[in-house]
Amino acid sequence: MFKFWYHAAMLSIEAQRVIALRTMKLLSGGTSAQAEASLMMTEKIAESMAVAAILLRGGTGEAVVAQVRRRVRSNSRRLLRS
Repeated sequence: MFKFWYHAAMLSIEAQRVIALRTMKLLSGGTSAQAEASLMMTEKIAESMAVAAILLRGGTGEAVVAQVRRRVRSNSRRLLRS
């Protein structure tokens, strides 16, 4: 049980970092900000569907947190590079 709460807390921290990085990118304006806003919406829809699929297959909260953390870490690495 501790492992789940640890990963959930880490997801929370990592998501805050992505929010900060995205906010800076969006505030910079231009075509890259427009592309980021579009990508953000597309990713949110796709991730919601992925989470729903996990739950429909009988997945656990741990599986959901792991799925979302993978996406958040990927976004963090991408935003740090750009």
